[in-house]
Amino acid sequence: MTLHSFRHAFTRFGELAAHPAAFGIVALYAVFWIVFDRESFNWHGVATLATWIMTLFITRTEHRDTQAIQAKLDELLKAQEGARGELRTLDDQEPEEIVEHRQQVRRQEPN
Repeated sequence: MTLHSFRHAFTRFGELAAHPAAFGIVALYAVFWIVFDRESFNWHGVATLATWIMTLFITRTEHRDTQAIQAKLDELLKAQEGARGELRTLDDQEPEEIVEHRQQVRRQEPN
């Protein structure tokens, strides 16, 4: 597995964590936990599940907000004459590629 494919898989995993099905997976995990190891399902187990669910809520909210911002920016770039079209697809790239793009733009700015 190359570094690029690893980064892509890791990014995709983060996107999947924001999917509503992730809540179902945690619920299914809780059911299996209770069925197969009821003795270990105590307050610590409840706290663990609550932490996972809160993390999923936060991830989902951040994903929703990010997608809304991207949609607004896409619309602004589409409406703005002279805007570079490739900027609309910048969010499809890996985070490291976006950082590199930003650094290139900053190096090109006049001081």
